[in-house]
Amino acid sequence: MSTAQRGVFNVRDYGAVGDGHTLDTPAIQGAIDACYQLGGGTVTLSAGRYVTGSIFLRDNITLNLEAGAVLLGSEDLADYPIITGRWEGAEQPTYASLITGANLCNIAVVGRGTIDGRGAHWWQRFTDGTLAYPRPRLITFVNCDNVLIEGITAINSPSWTINPIRCENVTVHCVSIRNPADSPNTDGINPDSCRMVRISNCYVSVGDDCVTIKSGVESEDADKRAPCENVTITNCTMAHGHGGVVIGSEMSGGVRNVVISNCVFIGTDRGLRFKSRRGRGGVVEDIRISNIVMADVLCPITMNLYYACGAWGDTTVSDKQPHPVTDSTPQFRRIHLSHITARDVKYAAAFLYGLAEMPVEDITLSDISISLSADVEAGYPEMADDMELMQRAGFFVRNARGLRLHHVEVSGQSGAAFRVIDSSDVELSGCATRTPDPNYPIVQLDNVGHAFVHGCRASELARVFLQVDGERSADIVLCGNHLLCAEPIALGADVRADEVWADDLLWRTS
Repeated sequence: MSTAQRGVFNVRDYGAVGDGHTLDTPAIQGAIDACYQLGGGTVTLSAGRYVTGSIFLRDNITLNLEAGAVLLGSEDLADYPIITGRWEGAEQPTYASLITGANLCNIAVVGRGTIDGRGAHWWQRFTDGTLAYPRPRLITFVNCDNVLIEGITAINSPSWTINPIRCENVTVHCVSIRNPADSPNTDGINPDSCRMVRISNCYVSVGDDCVTIKSGVESEDADKRAPCENVTITNCTMAHGHGGVVIGSEMSGGVRNVVISNCVFIGTDRGLRFKSRRGRGGVVEDIRISNIVMADVLCPITMNLYYACGAWGDTTVSDKQPHPVTDSTPQFRRIHLSHITARDVKYAAAFLYGLAEMPVEDITLSDISISLSADVEAGYPEMADDMELMQRAGFFVRNARGLRLHHVEVSGQSGAAFRVIDSSDVELSGCATRTPDPNYPIVQLDNVGHAFVHGCRASELARVFLQVDGERSADIVLCGNHLLCAEPIALGADVRADEVWADDLLWRTS
């Protein structure tokens, strides 16, 4: 019985040379088509270096790259057909991906081989502005069911590396992705309007966000803006990207039911990053994140509803005054993060900035330890117009409703450890800093209503524990804190004394 009859099709049997020079696209595609004609099976690339342009999978096909097999992206633009595809949330003509397919079921790209997109020439053309269409991705599947990508190494992608779109039942497992840190838009894994996604045991080091969950933009037809939902990301290491795990900013279809756990982020600009802006619409909700360790990041946790990339200078996006709430108002809610450690942080311990008309809502951060680096320059913790430079700042929160900080510790900060502005229904419990800045309070509340501060600590190194400012600050209660500082509470001139209540056994002076 021949190998083809056993359901295994070696591309060399169809004319592939694998010498690193000959264009092997017709042979590889021929093996795939032959396999499909016989009902499906495995198309194998044995050890060798196979130059190819875009190849298209079929139903019931496993593309297996054996150890020593390298798939090399052709450097001739003519080898990538122009197709209609979603790029950055919108349907438009694009170069077809190196490996692609649409409306398929039971497909896989597996093995111990390597896919090298040879993206340098694409990056240069993009920088020079000489491309008529968006660059190809390395792997893109659209409207597919039961997708597996496992074991491979993916390097030098022209743009996004792995991008399933409107797919269901997607598994990305034990994949290693390496794109240069300065390569433009080379995200790692971007599930886009997908359902039932599992990403596990991967290593990702790229020139943009490492893993990004997306669901289209407001300009796309409504019937194509499906939510991205039921996603798990676990046991992954992220290095050298703009964000470790990111939601948005293309999230007009919504993102929900996401669990992220047991991951390490090293040298990513941001760690856990949520981003959107006015006009985008969509809801991000029911997100659980736990057991994350970070090192050498600019800001470990960000939620930014004033994200300005692609809209710099747009006053509708940047205006900090409340706007009417409509279907185009994005929402972040029911997001819970716990058991996070971050060291050598540069700009801020956390940056949460909701819209004035739509605060981030029901946000919990618990069992979190963040240490700021001793010697860093100032920078912006997020990409937005009219933001202040920050340098070793603590937790910064503005426009939040239902914020819970439980057992959160910050060290090495310059300024307040916890700064909350224009927010309501706020609870701080068991929060502390071992390195208070004597020139600032540990907790700073500005126009905050309905706040409960309890079980917190302040050493004699601090001068003020709680500073309350803003005429809209009201119903602030302190109870059961252990405060050794000289001035436990300081009130601004515009704060009514009867709006701040503290138990009489709250503190002792040093």
